[in-house]
Amino acid sequence: MPPLDPRTTALVLIDLQQGIVGMSLAPRPGPQVVRVAGTLAGRCRAAGVPVVLVRVAFAADFADAPPGPVDTPPVRGPGPLPAQWSELVPGLAEPGDLHVTKRQWGAFYGTGLDLQLRRRGIRTIVLGGIATNFGVESTARAAWEHGYGVVLAEDACASVSAELHEMAVRHIFPRIARVVRSTDIAFAPA
Repeated sequence: MPPLDPRTTALVLIDLQQGIVGMSLAPRPGPQVVRVAGTLAGRCRAAGVPVVLVRVAFAADFADAPPGPVDTPPVRGPGPLPAQWSELVPGLAEPGDLHVTKRQWGAFYGTGLDLQLRRRGIRTIVLGGIATNFGVESTARAAWEHGYGVVLAEDACASVSAELHEMAVRHIFPRIARVVRSTDIAFAPA
């Protein structure tokens, strides 16, 4: 893959938060995703590429969660989510990072993400996070629909099963993004 222009690229990391990273994930565990994403974020910051950390959070009574009727409702225990559930994993954020809170799978709808990216002149986003076929894929689809170039850092992603991760990586992302390993992402001199 050719080097990316650091002046027009942003890294967007999805749901690397305490209540999600510790889930049973595949094809790699959450802490491995965080390590890879953290290393990539460090490289991006060094190149002057903005880092956007997206988390999902809901009101205690889930009044702000999508209300539509579905066949398989989201898995929730009784009562509100644990206090630290929506907090980013420690050590991921650094001063200067952008923070976005969403209330559904994708990071564009109902947030200021598109505005923040456009005002910074961003034309390409590098994506990683959890879950590959939910929040990451939904964000990638919206980015593609908004006209952004999308690069998926496959080794900075995981899902609730290896099959779901592979389905998105093999059948969806190649149609809307470039799929690479994080170590293959390079930045042109600014």
